[in-house]
This record gives sequence, C-alpha cells and structure tokens, in this order.
Amino acid sequence: AEQEEVVNGATICPGDVVLGLPSSGLHTNGYSLARRVFAPYALDTIFPELGEPLVDALLRPHRCYLREIRKLRTYLSDRGRFIKGMAHITGGGFEGNISRILPAGTQAVIDTEAWRVPALFQLIARLGNLAREEQYRAFNMGIGMVIVLSPKGALEARCILPELLTIGSITEGDGVVLR
Repeated sequence: AEQEEVVNGATICPGDVVLGLPSSGLHTNGYSLARRVFAPYALDTIFPELGEPLVDALLRPHRCYLREIRKLRTYLSDRGRFIKGMAHITGGGFEGNISRILPAGTQAVIDTEAWRVPALFQLIARLGNLAREEQYRAFNMGIGMVIVLSPKGALEARCILPELLTIGSITEGDGVVLR
C-alpha cells in the first residue's frame, strides 16, 4: 500500500480538522454504568426524552462505519488527499481513543458544543448524577467515529458525507482537551 493510504496518525499536525460521525447509541461501551443508573427502572419504562422503551434505546445496534470510511477514502484518494487518523470511540471515550492516534507534540481540542448529545446520554448523566469527565470517559456521547483530515480534506469530505460534523481541531500540545 502507498504510504498515504496507511492510516496511523503519523501525519496529523496542528491545523488539521477533527470530524465526527454520529453513533447510533451506546454501541458497545458504558453498559455497566448504564445498568447501575437504570437498575431502579423496568426495561419497558418510557422516559419522555427517549420517546421509546428504555430497552430499545439501550439495545440499539452498534453502527458500522466501514461503508462510510471506504467511500471517504476513495473520494479523497481520487483528489490526492487521505485520511490522517481515525479513532473509534469505545471504552475510554474521547481521551482514551483519540490520544492513541496523536503524534507527540499534538493535541486534539474537542468542542463538545459542536453536536447535540443524544437524549439517552443526557438521561444517564442526569439520573446517575455523572460528572462531565465521567460521561466523556465512559460513553461516546453521540460521536462513534472520529476522523482527522487536513482542512481541504475536511471540506471535500463533507461533500461526500454530509453527516460529518466538525468537532474540533489539532493544535500544538499533548493529549485531548474537551471544551
């Protein structure tokens, strides 16, 4: 494979754009915490903010991003661009997963106001009285896949995947900062 096609985060640099693809729900992480929070409630409970039985919201199937990633890679490659980094937001949340793809001396600054946190995560946070840090460490908070692109690549990517959200940027520093 061409070096540009290897997605390992090595070319991520300050000025790059952090994009997110929405999740379909909890995906595969945070169930222990969700079980603890919802223990007093029956699974058929319909919370007004969910508008569906709790069990349906909790067990919504995990979203697979393969089709979108393939489509994006092909589209960008045809234009001489490539995906610089990707992180599946699973256990460890934003910090635990995004930090793994960042080269030394770079940090991802995530704007947590850039998307609407889905009702299920808001409900868990409210009923469980969870601190913001715990929420973003345990859950994907509505963003299941993070993609890092150059600014031009980010503009082009939104042409092919309009659901992509700009959720942050890469700056000098280390790690992940949630704002």
